Amino acid sequence: MVIALGALVKKPGESASAARTELSFLHHPGGDEMDAYERLLGDAMEGDATLFAREDAVETAWSIVEPILGNATPLSIYEPGSWGPAEADRLTAEVGVWHCPAACP
Repeated sequence: MVIALGALVKKPGESASAARTELSFLHHPGGDEMDAYERLLGDAMEGDATLFAREDAVETAWSIVEPILGNATPLSIYEPGSWGPAEADRLTAEVGVWHCPAACP
């Protein structure tokens, strides 16, 4: 028995482009070892919730994460190989400034 599900997944790298992929479940009646997704899908179809999070755990996790969603720290652009953006200087304002541990370029 084979169950397959098509999906779009993000391609590796900085671009936001997607690639088509297929997640498949293949039942091995001979007892051959299944990979992680095969086992997970098989357990779900059999009603075995051992590998799944309980609803109360998911709700608790969301209660922690949800208040900070949308409150992301703004990104600061800086040159690769540099000591970072000027905004980072405020992190060390109380103790001095950044010090280069080796010969800086």
